[in-house]
Amino acid sequence: MFNILVVEDDKNLQRLMETVLKQNGYMVFCASNGLSALEVLDKNHIDLMISDIMMPDMDGYELTDSLRKSDYQLPILMVTAKESMEDKKRGFMCGTDDYMVKPVDMDELILRVSALLRRARIMNEHRIFIGKTVLDYDTLTVSREDINLTLPQKEFLLLFKLLNYPRQIFTRQQLMNEIWGLDAESDERTVDVHIKRLRERFSDWPDFEIITVRGLGYKAEKLENKE
Repeated sequence: MFNILVVEDDKNLQRLMETVLKQNGYMVFCASNGLSALEVLDKNHIDLMISDIMMPDMDGYELTDSLRKSDYQLPILMVTAKESMEDKKRGFMCGTDDYMVKPVDMDELILRVSALLRRARIMNEHRIFIGKTVLDYDTLTVSREDINLTLPQKEFLLLFKLLNYPRQIFTRQQLMNEIWGLDAESDERTVDVHIKRLRERFSDWPDFEIITVRGLGYKAEKLENKE
């Protein structure tokens, strides 16, 4: 499930976007200005941000510019009543990926969100960089400096999934469905076995760890590398 952040100070529009996005299978976080949005981004993995421009405290231009300067690469869709070419140009210069003018057609919003997420996944899904660690989807390898490990497919896919969404909790059933498929004959115990193997392989790895969330499932955490 993708996490989407809606940054909009119009409460009615914010609630409408939240409702429509949830109906289309997205997890939604909300903020009413740029400063609140930064707090959400600091605490949660966000796959895509939808942002108004005219907001109190920190507007959409400032927010987008701040994120790009901090090397946030998530797709950003600006939604605003400002429709002049100069406004659009400023938005794209700040780093937005797409632009919609109010009043917003919700069907079009969903199409644009889907397209942006698809584009981002195509660009990013083949490699993940965690500290000095590189996961290469095409070769099923995990490398760090002069160490290069080739993993069994299921172990690699499980690790790749967790590290692609650091701090996000996945249930055993979610991981089973995605890695082994809905029709797999294995049970959830299979996930536990593979997690144990990954922990044994990467017990001394300094860039990440896999954490058990009691009663829920698993998540991966990036570690502060002190080297």
